[in-house]
Amino acid sequence: MEFWNNIYSNFNPVAFNLFGLSVHWYGMMYVLALLTALYVGKWIAKHDNIDITQKQLDDYFIYVEIGVILGARIGYIIFYDVNAGEYLSAPWNIFNPYSHGEFVGIRGMSFHGAVIGFFAGSFTYYYVKKAPIWKILDIAVIAVPAGYVFGRIGNFLNQELVGRVTDLPIGIYVDGVLRHPSQLYEAFLEGVVIFLVLYMYRKHKHYEGELVLVYGFMYGLMRFIAEFWRQPDPQLGFICCGWLTKGQELSSFMIIGSAILLVFFYKKGSKKAP
Repeated sequence: MEFWNNIYSNFNPVAFNLFGLSVHWYGMMYVLALLTALYVGKWIAKHDNIDITQKQLDDYFIYVEIGVILGARIGYIIFYDVNAGEYLSAPWNIFNPYSHGEFVGIRGMSFHGAVIGFFAGSFTYYYVKKAPIWKILDIAVIAVPAGYVFGRIGNFLNQELVGRVTDLPIGIYVDGVLRHPSQLYEAFLEGVVIFLVLYMYRKHKHYEGELVLVYGFMYGLMRFIAEFWRQPDPQLGFICCGWLTKGQELSSFMIIGSAILLVFFYKKGSKKAP
C-alpha cells in the first residue's frame, strides 16, 4: 500500500506539454467523460428503440455542453467564491485561463451549477428544435453518471477536492497528511451507483421525465453522503452546525425538491412528462 499512499509523490498531473501549454490528465478525463456520456446516450436510445435520432442527440449534446460549462463556472462563483463580487467589475475573468500572464486553465467548477446549466441548455434546445425533451432527458440522466465517473477520476489525478484526514490504510498523503481518496468514493457513489440504479429502473418508469427526478434525488443523496469524507472547501469551511458543508446544503435542496415532485406525480398518476 505504500505506493498507493504516496501516489501523489509519484504522479505528475500534467500528462504532456503541447506547444508550450500543459495538458493535464484532468482535462483529458473531462473529454473522456463527455464522449462516454454521448456514447452511452446513443447506445441506450438504440438499444431501447427510443424514437430519438442520432442527429437529435448530437445537436442536444452541443446545447447541453455549453449550458453545463457556463453553469458550472458561474455556479462556482456564486456558490463557492468568496470574492464573487470582483467579477462584476471584470466579468471577462470568469473564463480567463491566464493568471498573472501564466496559463493555468479555468479553475473552479460547481456540479450543482452545472445541473442548472444542464436544464437551461436542455430547454433552450427544446424551444429551438421542438424535440421530445423529456424522452431525451431520461436518456441523458442515465448517460451523465456514466461519464461522471471519469470526471471524478480527473479530480483525483489533478490532486484537487481532497478528502478529510484518515488513518485508514486506503488513505493517500496530501502535503504530508493522510486523507481519504474521496474523489474516488464520489466516482463510485455519484457515478457507478446512480448509473446502475437508473439503468435498471428505466424499464419501470411511470412517465416520461421520471428518471430526471430519480436522478436528482439519487445524486443529492449520494453527494450528501460522500461529503462526509470530503474536505470542506477551505474558503467556506463548515457552514452550519459544525458539520454541514455547502455541497450538502445544495444537495439537500435536490433531495427535497426531487422527492416532493416524485410523490406529487406518483399520486397524480401522470403518464406524461411533468
